[in-house]
Amino acid sequence: MERKTPLYDQHLSCGGKMVPFAGYLLPVQYTDVVEEHMAVREKAGIFDVSHMGEVLLQGKDALANLNMLFTNDFTNLADGRVRYSPMCNEHGGIVDDLLVYRMSAEKYMVIPNAANREKDVEFIRAHLFGDVTVEDISDSIAQIALQGPKSRDILLQLLPGERIPAKYYTFLEDIQVNGIPCILSQTGYTGEDGYEFYCRAQDAAKLWTTLLEAGSEYGIRPCGLGCRDTLRLEAAMPLYGHEMNGEISPLEAGLNFAIKMQKPDFIGKKAIEARGGPQITRVGLKVTGRGIVREDCPVFLDNRQIGRTTSGTYCPYLKGAYAMALVEAGAAPAGTKVQAEVRGRKVDAEIVPLPFYKKS
Repeated sequence: MERKTPLYDQHLSCGGKMVPFAGYLLPVQYTDVVEEHMAVREKAGIFDVSHMGEVLLQGKDALANLNMLFTNDFTNLADGRVRYSPMCNEHGGIVDDLLVYRMSAEKYMVIPNAANREKDVEFIRAHLFGDVTVEDISDSIAQIALQGPKSRDILLQLLPGERIPAKYYTFLEDIQVNGIPCILSQTGYTGEDGYEFYCRAQDAAKLWTTLLEAGSEYGIRPCGLGCRDTLRLEAAMPLYGHEMNGEISPLEAGLNFAIKMQKPDFIGKKAIEARGGPQITRVGLKVTGRGIVREDCPVFLDNRQIGRTTSGTYCPYLKGAYAMALVEAGAAPAGTKVQAEVRGRKVDAEIVPLPFYKKS
């Protein structure tokens, strides 16, 4: 039985087409996926991401636990900053990729992916040590994302400039938006400038309406899961269950920037070291033939299979079909002509650098 987010009624009133996703009923689209995608690229879009989790780690040993649980290093993370990191199992595979918000030296908020929330909390609890507590507050929190080049202009209708996070991966606490207390971060999953709001579940509907009204003159649109996926694919952002899973290491997924092997230790470090250099690597494919290449399609080089696609679709802003794939390391540098097999038919493609899209 799927759960409803605090914004379920707002989605229905906006014409959202509801589908099950990660245990929740969420809008896949409101009007048209391409229109919503382009609104985010050119103006602004608003997303309900309340299905994401929020978990607090607190105590004198919170930092030590974070550094053992995650591959990234949080030692120099300052208050009001956000850092991305995979969390690995003992075999070096990825349990999940998460964001960590530092509220103080002894208080951190961790954001797991929706479908992994319970699994992640269980994994964290099983590996805690010392003076630290973990509290899953997800059910009491709503999360709303405002994304697109007009996002800051919209926020300036509601907040003074100094109350808007000035840099990517920073946040401010105790922000009042139309009387609603929020945590406001400059983060997102679309490849655009944007912000994410955390508020009490009972305040979500008022915040949603406030943002839509403030953005009406800027062309804001409510956006669904459909364009959230096309946007993240254009920006080549990995998605758990596609580019990552419990067998794939962060090095294989191309997340080297978030793996600090110089740390004394973290869960999975010895296994990652034992694997040696990555045998597979994440690459981008631009489809040059006819058709759309989606996930789990075999990729061939000179009629020899070298890997499989992990995500793929038509990218509206780029006006073409693109895919990401995990292929043999070194087998297909940028510029290599390959083919992807789609329902028994081979479609021409070219290996291209990631990301496909990067905001100007």
